[in-house]
Amino acid sequence: MTGSTALLTDRYELTMVDAALQSGAAHRDSVFEAFARRLPDGRRYGIVAGTGRLLQLIADYRFGDDELEWLRTNAVVRPETLDWLADYRFSGDVWGYAEGEAYFPGSPLLTVESSFAEGVVLETLILSVLNYDASVASAASRMASVALGRPIAEMGSRRTNERSAVAAARAAYIAGFDATSNLEAGRTWGIPTMGTAAHAFTLLHDSEEQAFRAQVDAFGPGTTLLVDTYDIEKGVDLAVKVAGTGLGAVRIDSGDLPTVVQAVREQLDALGAVNTRITVTSDLDEYTIAALSGSPVDSYGVGTAVVTGSGSPAAGMVYKLVARTDDTGSWVAVAKSSAQKASVGGRKSAFRRLDSTRTAREEIVVLGDGPGGAAEDETDDASLRPLLVELMRAGEADPRFLGADGTARARAHREAVTQELPIEAFRLGRGEAVIPTTYR
Repeated sequence: MTGSTALLTDRYELTMVDAALQSGAAHRDSVFEAFARRLPDGRRYGIVAGTGRLLQLIADYRFGDDELEWLRTNAVVRPETLDWLADYRFSGDVWGYAEGEAYFPGSPLLTVESSFAEGVVLETLILSVLNYDASVASAASRMASVALGRPIAEMGSRRTNERSAVAAARAAYIAGFDATSNLEAGRTWGIPTMGTAAHAFTLLHDSEEQAFRAQVDAFGPGTTLLVDTYDIEKGVDLAVKVAGTGLGAVRIDSGDLPTVVQAVREQLDALGAVNTRITVTSDLDEYTIAALSGSPVDSYGVGTAVVTGSGSPAAGMVYKLVARTDDTGSWVAVAKSSAQKASVGGRKSAFRRLDSTRTAREEIVVLGDGPGGAAEDETDDASLRPLLVELMRAGEADPRFLGADGTARARAHREAVTQELPIEAFRLGRGEAVIPTTYR
């Protein structure tokens, strides 16, 4: 596989470009918008994630010789369109919610201003990034909120594919997780990494004690020992015997966790290991974490649930044309009117209205038919917080949102904006979006 992302797309993106080039409409100025019609069942809010990854992918989007040859061999588009693809560079503008922002149904998360052809060819890339990353971040934010300040690590690389594992680690970190087991995520995005040993390490040795001694000899008594390979009570005794009362932590990966954790805490205290922490893993999700809130757990490790969006592996976002010019150059707002899939045409801005304590509602402002950016709807109303920021101008991404620094910025933004949300947002019971969305 080559390094190009050009063919990580649906064929109809290219056939639309092909036909639009032939009809002469491909170069009409256009405004596209990515949004979610609704939140996944039971979610009260969503978290925007993936933006920093996406901006770089858009800036680097190219059709190389290998991709063009494959398209030519398989007669996907006409030769004239191949020439256009060979010269493709995104040169438009992108506005959107800052990464880490909360979002609700109808929120204009990403607005792409470009020619029709330049913007439509990016649809699959945009949605594949935002749908997955936002789904992971939204689930991770729920988990972090019920962890009540206890450290929580992402460790789901073995439960998803090799590319999404790195994306999931980044999205979870933005949403409040503290570390990841994935080394590539650590290298690429500056996320703290963690990990000690699995059951295989214990099984490798002739006894559990030998395995513990090998680990302590390598990493010191502050390491975390996995104590449930055979018998948890005996494992805890051996762990303290080998590492002493300065043992850093024990990890529990099985059993009835509330009962087991309480028993292990009492056992550790009785052995004098009063500062030894307890970390739990074992197929956790937001509900099991919440159920452990009253237990003496010190930290959590979450795998399958976080990398699969805890039952909602896609955020349900769509990418629609909302405005374009006609043959005279005049702007026309466009929108679907299909049953249950209607959209709102026109370029939009968005604000979050705050009351005396927290968010009251999401206000989306239809600015008109054409583009122009959030500045067209400036307001002196101190209770309104503008949500749209400029992410790309003339095809150049704002460097503040890229790389490890951009990831850290998104994490800090997520922490700040969730403080604005009503308390009901963090209750795990099913319900609608925690604040309403209005248009004006």
